[in-house]
Amino acid sequence: MVFHNSFRLAIAIRGAVQGVGFRPFIYRLANEIGLLGWVNNSTEGVFIEIEGTPEQLESFLLRLKIEKPLRSHIQSIETSKLEPIGYKTFEIRVSIKGQKTAVILPDLATCSDCLKEIFDSTNRRYYYPFTNCTNCGPRYTIIEALPYDRQHTTMKTFQMCTGCETEYKNPLDRRFHAQPNACPQCGPHVELWDDTGKVLDKDRAAISATAIAIRQGKIVAVKGLGGFHLIVDARNKQAIKLLRQRKHRPDKPFALMYPSLELIKEHCQVSALEERLLQSSQAPIVLLKRKEKDNCDCLIAPGNPYLGIMLPYTPIHHLLMAELGFPVIATSGNLKHEPICIDEREAIVRLKGVADLFLVHDRPIVRPVDDSIARIIMGEETILRRARGYAPLPILNRQFKQSISEILAVGAHFKNAIALAIGDQIFLSQHIGELETPQAIEAFETVITSFQQLYDFQPKIIACDLHPDYFSSQYAQNSGLKVIPVQHHHAHVLACMAENQLLGETVLGVAWDGTGYGLDGTIWGSEFLLVSPNRRDGFQRVAHLRPFPLPGSDRAAQEPRRVAIGLLYELFGARLFAEKQFQPWLRAFSEAELAILSKILLNRINAPLTSSMGRLFDGIAAISNLCQIATFEGQAAMQLEFALDQLSTNQVYPLLLQTNQIDWRPMLLAILDDLSRGVTVNLISAKFHNTLIDAIVKIVQKIEVKKIVLTGGCFQNKYLTEKAIDKLRAAGFCPYWHKFVPPNDGGIALGQAIAASREISHTNN
Repeated sequence: MVFHNSFRLAIAIRGAVQGVGFRPFIYRLANEIGLLGWVNNSTEGVFIEIEGTPEQLESFLLRLKIEKPLRSHIQSIETSKLEPIGYKTFEIRVSIKGQKTAVILPDLATCSDCLKEIFDSTNRRYYYPFTNCTNCGPRYTIIEALPYDRQHTTMKTFQMCTGCETEYKNPLDRRFHAQPNACPQCGPHVELWDDTGKVLDKDRAAISATAIAIRQGKIVAVKGLGGFHLIVDARNKQAIKLLRQRKHRPDKPFALMYPSLELIKEHCQVSALEERLLQSSQAPIVLLKRKEKDNCDCLIAPGNPYLGIMLPYTPIHHLLMAELGFPVIATSGNLKHEPICIDEREAIVRLKGVADLFLVHDRPIVRPVDDSIARIIMGEETILRRARGYAPLPILNRQFKQSISEILAVGAHFKNAIALAIGDQIFLSQHIGELETPQAIEAFETVITSFQQLYDFQPKIIACDLHPDYFSSQYAQNSGLKVIPVQHHHAHVLACMAENQLLGETVLGVAWDGTGYGLDGTIWGSEFLLVSPNRRDGFQRVAHLRPFPLPGSDRAAQEPRRVAIGLLYELFGARLFAEKQFQPWLRAFSEAELAILSKILLNRINAPLTSSMGRLFDGIAAISNLCQIATFEGQAAMQLEFALDQLSTNQVYPLLLQTNQIDWRPMLLAILDDLSRGVTVNLISAKFHNTLIDAIVKIVQKIEVKKIVLTGGCFQNKYLTEKAIDKLRAAGFCPYWHKFVPPNDGGIALGQAIAASREISHTNN
């Protein structure tokens, strides 16, 4: 770009450009080049006016993109030419108000500079658990309003001392306008409480006493960045058993926090990408393949070859882990189906009887934010739970601009997250969880209110799931606003399309999961959807699994054995209960249970039909005796994936592909035959997976659409996803999958917002 007769530029920058040292970077760059003018924050991003020669202005714009702060992300740069007015200096001006569309940065893990300071005995922040700078520390969890200034955060009550204020006001200091800036003299402090709220220790002594308690086998609730963790010694079997008992969590894996990368490498296989992810500013929990199993591993993640591991990401965690020197369980501070606790007084009540002690602090948390979870699929990061480090970064797509306008999308029932659509951005919230308890529902409503306040946003339209019984759907229906229900799997496909910039394309979406309310009133979940931007009805369902009954309806999701008996009944009919040859497949039930189930199936009472791929996984897991009753969502399907045990085979089962159905019955007959002949479960699992992948390719070849989208909770399965991608590519297709938006229901709100915008666009046209 060349500027011939203009020596002043107005520049508007949008993206993650607040709270990352962007203004001091601009200040230093402008002074280095010799430009005059100013920079400030606004509710939309960063505004700049600069005066100089055409060569200086060109250099500024080029270096701006190349040298921008590491934690920043530029979505757009808009420039306009103005008449020069003769600025005398370059300055950083106070923030201005306007339409609130600025990107709020997620919370960032402690940077290396701050980490050095807290372990440097000569530094004034030595052992201070709230050390931060513009490159790290809290953002989303402390901000109350835009623009991102200290008076709009929970740090407003902490008056900076002279030393901190000097840093804060110096554009050349890395703490320039670091809104959470503090030190031991003027900032927040930690205390150790007993389970009644009595103060036992303060500051450094509190952290040391916490470490001693953990070594003694105590369960300690630790207030961190976005809420509480429950922490116990990961080497202590009795402590782990006690935590499982108190938290009513018999099988679901616990997350681990390790003191160092070196120790992680001793216990797990760590690739170069996994290493970078562990040490990134997002610092998610990363699923890592463990090297060897021991008894504690079996208690931490029963039947699971992976461990969910993270490194310390706040000064509190760094200090605590440095004192301990061994891995700890660091699981969310909540009870089942409840959000994590964020307030110390609330934690005393809700976690009473679970935690023995409470390490708390007096910096308020505005909103709960869990740890994010990621795993590597196809050599790339895939987010399974999108929260700390990622939320609430928006999804940006130029195709949004013409159609999206003031839409609130309220997500699904499980793994709930909500979204706001403003202009050409959709802001996707952090993981909220299952809307099963009053506390979870309150958190859901609080996040909606919080988002609306942050962005000064009043929705005109609410998008929700088509399922009428979901609380999120009922919330939408009771809002008094225009409601646009969106079919569950259509939302899945659109979410993946948006992430991969495919909204202007025609794609075939493969949406496989556990449950989704279908247009025909049955439970869908194995969908092949043809999606095109020009379709007024949104999509065409071109293929799916042959339906089968779910005896007990929702209970079948918790009892894979019920899914198994539904599959067997569909295969053998009433003979299943009458002939002795089938008795071996019914051993998971008592005689009394079988009597009830036979009536349910024979009379089709409370046995709705489903075409769910997730339930098929459950049923095969139960028939293979891997999981009869699940204690957490996805347990049976996970066991079937883990049963593969790195077995490599191209064997498949027979499968009948009808006009628009995958008939699984020949496959099930072959599986039963394999089981009767003593074929290993790992080979059965591999053949089952391979058969499903083969079905994807064969159906795709019938439809003849080049771009294939893989989405839904089933594609959290690494083997299924990677092999499907390989086979599709080998067949000449272009597969796309999720990376930064979860493939599970955590991405549903994004798809809902897009579906609603498309419906509005078609209506207006």
